[in-house]
Amino acid sequence: MSISFWEFFIHPVLRAPMWGCILMCLASSLIGVPIFLKKRSLLSESLSHAAYPGVIIGVSLFALLFPSGEEWVSIAVLIGAFISSLLGLKAIEWLEQKGKARSDAALSFVLSVFFGLGIVAASAMQSTLPVWHKQTQMLLFGQAATMSDLHIAIYGAMALLVSAFLFLTFRPLQASLFDRNYSISANLPVALLEKILFWLLLISLIVGIRSVGVVLMSGMVIAPVVAARQFSEKLQTVFILSGFFGALSGLLGNYISVIGSISLSLTLPTGPMIVLAASSIAVLSLLFAPKRGLVFRMLRVYAFRLRCLEENLLKAIWKKETAAFSDLKKDHQVSSMALKYALYRMKKEGWLIDQNKSFSLTDDGLQKGASLVRLHRLWELYLAEKLGVQGEHIHNTAEEMEHILTPEIEARLTDLLSDPTTDPHSQPIPKRRAR
Repeated sequence: MSISFWEFFIHPVLRAPMWGCILMCLASSLIGVPIFLKKRSLLSESLSHAAYPGVIIGVSLFALLFPSGEEWVSIAVLIGAFISSLLGLKAIEWLEQKGKARSDAALSFVLSVFFGLGIVAASAMQSTLPVWHKQTQMLLFGQAATMSDLHIAIYGAMALLVSAFLFLTFRPLQASLFDRNYSISANLPVALLEKILFWLLLISLIVGIRSVGVVLMSGMVIAPVVAARQFSEKLQTVFILSGFFGALSGLLGNYISVIGSISLSLTLPTGPMIVLAASSIAVLSLLFAPKRGLVFRMLRVYAFRLRCLEENLLKAIWKKETAAFSDLKKDHQVSSMALKYALYRMKKEGWLIDQNKSFSLTDDGLQKGASLVRLHRLWELYLAEKLGVQGEHIHNTAEEMEHILTPEIEARLTDLLSDPTTDPHSQPIPKRRAR
């Protein structure tokens, strides 16, 4: 049996899980941005786990009062989870404000205590209400496959509510996120915004339990924001990207779950697959984002170190006029492969002449080497004359600074030092290169 991609959005059975997951992930990823920026990421984890005892107790009471009303059990789940999470939120606030506990300690305490109570209640329920217990266990990791069109409306309303709040309060919310004290002094409704924010987070977590589950719901609040943060430092862009990554995670998780079950005969629960998709996007962003990604940062560090090696080699050959490969390797403490590659790049730039493992500089290389020596000696003179630095510190600092001094800084140093001709060691300072 094959299912086209577009059937997931229109098929009577498939559309509710697909649209429901997309809208739920969109809402949770948007509300996760201010939570992440306030450095309260663990709050979503604590509140989602705090909902578990409420789910168990709510279903137990419902089963005792309405043993034949199984179709309405979702209401008991929502009410119980909401009350339990609200108690968890109040407990966190009390521990932080009255108990003077650190934020991470309060969050961890509430998470472990409430989830532990839920496990104890679930154990008791297993022996007294085994059929109902099986249903509650499904909510640990979500049960997206049984969604109906009603869930689309609920998640759509939730996404619309969160989007409207963020759009209407963007400016004061932005100010409170980055400078809370200023926002308070400017009479912005910081406390009200924070309360609404926490309530929206609470509602998003409770509503999302149906699709992703108690254990994994917090991942959908934070993972898309982590991914979005790697691509931009503008708050508007982070919101847009976070919402996009969240919706994409819901789409991919639901799609992979269904396709895996049909084509590969694998049991792939939708909730965990959604969180895995979000986590994969976050990991890929952490690795490959152009500016902040680990891979590109490592490449930039490598490129900078290679440029420093090339410039150090230029200086060394400029001072000696000719230099052998073995001498360069010994003086700069680098591997033969790294040295060969640096020399190859220098020859390619037209700075170097290779004469049977003895290297000298071309006219361009001589000018480049003289420019580097000039920067080095100008900085040494600046440290000695203007800052009063003496001894070996002058040379070591200049060795580092010469690689990052710009032509503008060189011009300012030249004017500040009255176009000097010698450095503190009485060595001549090469003339400034004509540009």
